[in-house]
Amino acid sequence: MPFLFRRGRKEEQPPAAAPGTDSGGRRSPVAFDGLTEEWHLVGFMEIEGRLSDALNRREPIPIHDVRWAPVDGSEPFTPVPGLRQVDPYDLIIVLAGEGTLPPLTEEEKAAFRVHKVPYDVALEVPPFRVIGTVFLYPGSDPDRLLERGTEMFVPVTDAVALLGERQVNDPAIDTILVNRFYLRGVEQIDKRTRTRIEPLPGQPLGGVSWSDKSR
Repeated sequence: MPFLFRRGRKEEQPPAAAPGTDSGGRRSPVAFDGLTEEWHLVGFMEIEGRLSDALNRREPIPIHDVRWAPVDGSEPFTPVPGLRQVDPYDLIIVLAGEGTLPPLTEEEKAAFRVHKVPYDVALEVPPFRVIGTVFLYPGSDPDRLLERGTEMFVPVTDAVALLGERQVNDPAIDTILVNRFYLRGVEQIDKRTRTRIEPLPGQPLGGVSWSDKSR
């Protein structure tokens, strides 16, 4: 079965450096769990810093000890020793466990709470549906995630990824990085029922919206 990488970009990329090396820098192995349109891959990435930062640089990333399986779960994982790098453009979602993100300081946590507003959403990234919470700056509507921003991957917390009715992420992993290049729909939802929230009639008068107040 062919592995159709590079669907998202046409230009050729230079070969990646060997795992564990960098041009003057140092990389550390980080557990990797990502999904393309057809494949579920697990293994290790050689990166510096946060996984989200490495993906948002939009450059091929060295990987090793990779196993893959069809995303529909029809076959077990098998080793892929020849797969030595992954292009972020090929990844629809990446499952980010605690070990992939350095802990925030108390100051960073406080700043995050003050400056961003949580929205419960359902994101359509065919063939997947991701349900969870995104944090946006006040005044930003979740629909703006459909625009091509500087961040290629947006984090969704307390999240679940579904392929049809089947959950494809480990329940222990609740942060999912979603590739906005594959994003086709955004809905604000009630996470308890996973149903769409219908906006109230009339026009907002400014300030915090009704959906913000409902959080």
